[in-house]
Amino acid sequence: MADRDRNPWHRFLALPNESRVKTIGVAFLVSAVSAAFVSGATVLLRPIQSANRAAEEQARIEALVENIPGIGSLLSQAGGTLSTLVVDLTSGRAADGVTPATLDAALSDPANWSALEPEADLAGLGQRPDFAQIFLLRDGSGRVSLVLLPLSGQGYGGRLDAILALRGDMNTIAGIAITGHSETPGLGARIEEASWQASFPGTELRDTAGEMRFRVARGPASGVHEVDGITGATRTGLGVTRMVRFWLGPDGYGRLLDAIDRGEF
Repeated sequence: MADRDRNPWHRFLALPNESRVKTIGVAFLVSAVSAAFVSGATVLLRPIQSANRAAEEQARIEALVENIPGIGSLLSQAGGTLSTLVVDLTSGRAADGVTPATLDAALSDPANWSALEPEADLAGLGQRPDFAQIFLLRDGSGRVSLVLLPLSGQGYGGRLDAILALRGDMNTIAGIAITGHSETPGLGARIEEASWQASFPGTELRDTAGEMRFRVARGPASGVHEVDGITGATRTGLGVTRMVRFWLGPDGYGRLLDAIDRGEF
């Protein structure tokens, strides 16, 4: 009598195709192999996806700069290239050990977020990331002539996201791009219109005493510190006002702007 095959795999394959054990086993193996392939593909594609998102963000930033009146000559002088870095908002310096490529991983750690006291939380965020990626444009002498800052806050319908461009004096707005919102169509959603965003260039954030004065007016702007309001969207305008005031203040980019103004970047 032939010796019985003791190899479990051979014994499994020898089972009849109509065997319930074999059917369940094959289904399990197919599922396991498929899951392994999907997991492997996810790991392999993650760097590519991150690079694509970074490229899209860079393209959006460059498009914003190109559309700011008078910036074309600065782009030409600087070769049309923006430099980017991650800053530590707590110190106002370049982040130590955090790069644009590792920023998402750093911000996935709750320890790299700071809770905001209610009286300081103008933008309605609850907490603020300790690191942020910014973009700089330099003139022929190497001095920062333009800085682009990502902003976020709460509008009437939900979260607002924007990129604000400041001139080299760190007080004059060069332009704004609303990159995300949930505002009411036909009302607050008009913040994404170029005609409304066109009222930002030249607006000054602070008065001569250094006090933050920027705001979205209830109607047409009446001074150098105001931008036009949107009829029927007062709460959206208030959200934009608070967002800008928070991020350009001491709990946002304030320390960074002071450092740039001192020529430390």
